[in-house]
Amino acid sequence: MTRDVLQEKILTILVRDFEFEQPGLDDNLRDEHGFDSIDAIELLGKIEVLLGFTLTREEKERAMAIRTINDILDYIETIRQGRAG
Repeated sequence: MTRDVLQEKILTILVRDFEFEQPGLDDNLRDEHGFDSIDAIELLGKIEVLLGFTLTREEKERAMAIRTINDILDYIETIRQGRAG
């Protein structure tokens, strides 16, 4: 899955499931969209479905640094590369 396809899927999830309106890739999710820790847990579950595997505790803890959609995309790419290598 390319970054563009991944981006499209994440944007679809954020708009459909979290009611984001016109999210920008560098928007601060919390400040600009009211994204909270419960939303983050729900999003991690959706990312697991998207990737087709369960995230480890360590991988989930790394998600705490996510602030933007670009951060989400970077995070997923890092996990996928770690699993492939």
